[in-house]
Amino acid sequence: MQRYLITLQVPDRSGLVEQIAQHLSRLGGHWLDSELRHIDALFAAIIVIELPQEHWGELVDSLESIDGLTLTGEKLLEIPHDSPVVRISVIGNDRPGFVHQISNLIAAQGINIERFSSNRESASHTGISLFKADLTLSPVNEQSYHALESKLYEMGDDLQLDRLD
Repeated sequence: MQRYLITLQVPDRSGLVEQIAQHLSRLGGHWLDSELRHIDALFAAIIVIELPQEHWGELVDSLESIDGLTLTGEKLLEIPHDSPVVRISVIGNDRPGFVHQISNLIAAQGINIERFSSNRESASHTGISLFKADLTLSPVNEQSYHALESKLYEMGDDLQLDRLD
C-alpha cells in the first residue's frame, strides 16, 4: 500500500464525503487522516489515504468525475515521526498580520508548524472579532516552548495561549 495526499475542492452539496469515500473503498483504499471544511459555497479537503499503487490513476479518474471537483495528489514518503510535539491554542483580537506574527515567532525558535487550523468569530460578550488558531508544533522541548510562550505574550495583552496536551 502506498500513501498519498489528496487536496480537493468542489462546490458544496450533501453527500460529497460519502462519494469520495465510496470511490476510495471500491479500489481497496484506506482513509487515514483528513481536514474537511465548508468555506462559503465550497467544500475543501486535505486527505491522506493508503491505496494499492496500481489503482492510483483509477482513483484520480473516478474522483475527477465528480461534478465540479478539482483535485491534486502526491505520493507520500514514509518519514518516521519521533520529534516532541506540542499542541497549543491561540486566541486574540483579530488584526491584519496576526498569522504572520505568530508564524514568524515560531520559525524564529526553529520550530515547525505541523498543523494549523484557524477561524475568525465574534466574541459573545463584546462582538469584537476574535482570531482563533489551534497549532501542532514540532520539535518542541520545554525550553523552546517557554521561549515561544514568552514571545507570543509580547504580541499584546489580548492574547490567550493554552497548551492542549
